[in-house]
Amino acid sequence: MTRPPLPLSAGQNLGTRTIGPITRTDIIRFAGAGGDFNPLHHDPEYALRAGLPGVISMGQMQAGMLAAWLTDVVHVEHLLTYAVRFASPLAVGEALELTGRVESVLGDIAETTLTASVADRVVVSATARVRISPTT
Repeated sequence: MTRPPLPLSAGQNLGTRTIGPITRTDIIRFAGAGGDFNPLHHDPEYALRAGLPGVISMGQMQAGMLAAWLTDVVHVEHLLTYAVRFASPLAVGEALELTGRVESVLGDIAETTLTASVADRVVVSATARVRISPTT
């Protein structure tokens, strides 16, 4: 059963969600699910030799969390496009704050901007187009 699209308007904030702190187990479980066994994501010594503060999460993990949050808000069946830009790594112990905003509305389509941040540092930014309930 398809849920009806939500009424959204330009300038509307989509709320926030905090996830974390991220654990090494979270990262390893995601690596297993996605098959990404780059040692940057599970081997602390390797990550340190690469110049990182320790194990980092794979960007797709944060991008997936951001997409999941958005589809919880607008319902997955109304997501039309989703594009991400990876800005900085996410380390063990950090918590992500997910936020979004409706930038514009044209007919029954809303253009949104989304961010996954740690404090003031953007980890992933994204744009998405979603189907909305037309205003009357």
